[in-house]
Amino acid sequence: MPNTPSRAPFPAPVEPRWRNAIVYNLGWSATPEAVPPFMLSFLRLLKSRYESLLRQLPEEEERRRLELGSVLPSLWLAESFLERGELERSAPRRPLQIAVLGPTQAGKSSIINWLLQKDLAKVSPLAGFTVQPQGFAVDVPAEELAWAEGYFRPYTRMSRDALPKDRYDCFSLEVVPAAERRDPLRGTVLWDTPDFDSIDADDYRQSVLRVAALADLVLLVLSKDKYADLSVWELMGLLEPLGQPTLLCLNKVEPASLPALATSLREKWHAARRDPPRPVIALPYLEQGEGLASLAEPRAQLLAELDQARRAVHRDRLGAQARALVAAHWARWVAPVKAEHRFQSEWRALVDTALRDSLQLYQRDYLNHPHHYETFQRALAELLTLLEIPGIGGALLAARKIVTWPLRQLTKLGQAVTGRSPVAQDGAELAVLNQAAQHLFIRLGESLLLRHDDDATEQGWWRELAALFRDDKALLKQRFDQRVADYLRSFRPEIDRTARRLYDHLREHPAILNGLRATRATTDAAALAVALHTGGIGVQDFVIAPAVLSLTSMLAEGALGRFMDRAAAELKQKQLAAVEKLFRDALYGHLVRLPGRLDASRRFDIPPETLAAVEARGL
Repeated sequence: MPNTPSRAPFPAPVEPRWRNAIVYNLGWSATPEAVPPFMLSFLRLLKSRYESLLRQLPEEEERRRLELGSVLPSLWLAESFLERGELERSAPRRPLQIAVLGPTQAGKSSIINWLLQKDLAKVSPLAGFTVQPQGFAVDVPAEELAWAEGYFRPYTRMSRDALPKDRYDCFSLEVVPAAERRDPLRGTVLWDTPDFDSIDADDYRQSVLRVAALADLVLLVLSKDKYADLSVWELMGLLEPLGQPTLLCLNKVEPASLPALATSLREKWHAARRDPPRPVIALPYLEQGEGLASLAEPRAQLLAELDQARRAVHRDRLGAQARALVAAHWARWVAPVKAEHRFQSEWRALVDTALRDSLQLYQRDYLNHPHHYETFQRALAELLTLLEIPGIGGALLAARKIVTWPLRQLTKLGQAVTGRSPVAQDGAELAVLNQAAQHLFIRLGESLLLRHDDDATEQGWWRELAALFRDDKALLKQRFDQRVADYLRSFRPEIDRTARRLYDHLREHPAILNGLRATRATTDAAALAVALHTGGIGVQDFVIAPAVLSLTSMLAEGALGRFMDRAAAELKQKQLAAVEKLFRDALYGHLVRLPGRLDASRRFDIPPETLAAVEARGL
């Protein structure tokens, strides 16, 4: 029953009903599947990334340091609790664990000495005097405590008297004799813990949470000065999913103020947790020099409450408790990881959009442009060389090449002087390709420049990515130029194949083919095609030549014209696909992988596939 104004401040003694055997409920239906190893492995990975980020962050990024640091306590607790699940397989009958928790100067060590009836835990008026967990195993055989080293790794187990004040990575656990033959604490381990609210608490808070995760029962010790502290109720809220029976001991209380303090304490409890609070055990304020040893009645009440609370301990529910703990914090734990995934997805979407726009520009300004598109005209020139009269076509072509040799030599000389490559004859397409690539760079640069957000993490991610993009742009442009030259050379066989398809189609209609060969226009147009091949004229001059216009009009008639239209459309489709492959090979792959080169020490760097697999399997 909770304390009320009508009750005496300190109730009469109640005879505890504790037995001398193991005193907690042994359900023992826990199985290895209760706490799946994959979740524990993932939490360890996640915790290590949080800790690494905090070590790397500069001091000026205080806001992000606070955000990341506020997540670590729940991760520490979850890791410890899931590791406790492993004890159900290796040490299932370990003694009942009672964690005494509380803020600075609440009197935790004094309470433990009072319960054990021995001065074992060192007491000091100084805040933060206890900085390592100290366990007291009451009449427990020493060999039954061997599990502790594994659970508390990497903490070093030392004797209580050897614990240094300047080290936090150690703990003590020692066997102590029972105060009396029928001591109700026999067979239990009582843990004295550091405070969790002092200035130095950040250095040893992890050890407090490890003890809290191990506990079957929690004894929360508060004082009238500290019971309302936010840190107290943050810890109680953090422990709620574990479902540990929790007793409340209000220390250093004047009897007259007890009813109001007890009411306020229960209100604080209801604000932090949904489970009902247990009765408040109150201890009076003692003058200097007085000890708790004389308070037999409150001690008997507290032991009776512990006896009743241990009946609610069910270690076979660890799996459900672990699931509840993970579910309570999962969204917050993985929020920055998912933010990185979102940033990467947004960047990929920006690259996709820029690439799509560049390809549309190429289609508009080259493939679909009535004056710039020249690829099919080159196929037509190839066709014209194939239309030579059989038997003399080869000789005619050789003669024309000899005739145009001086012009071709002058063309090569001009290329050597100007530095232009042979692909310069594809001038219109080359100009549009360069324009499309420049459009992609400008579009991405503007997108990165316009990324502004109040979130410091997001700002830093995009700022670092923008710097990488600026550094790589010259290299990407150089790579693109090289791949363009390769593309122009590699696509020419496709032009030849289109010409061959047209010629084969004409051969299926010999009347039309022979009619074309009989005309003067065919011979003149073929001569122009040779001139185009050898650099004597440009594509535009070839297109508007009267002989070519005359022959084109003849080819465009009837069924042959429809076949030519289909061939031209297919050639455009293949050319668009080839140009898209050019952009993807030269630019897209490098750009979408750019986030992978961000400073790994400032990122979680957990792949989306890993997170998705963990979430799919659940706990």
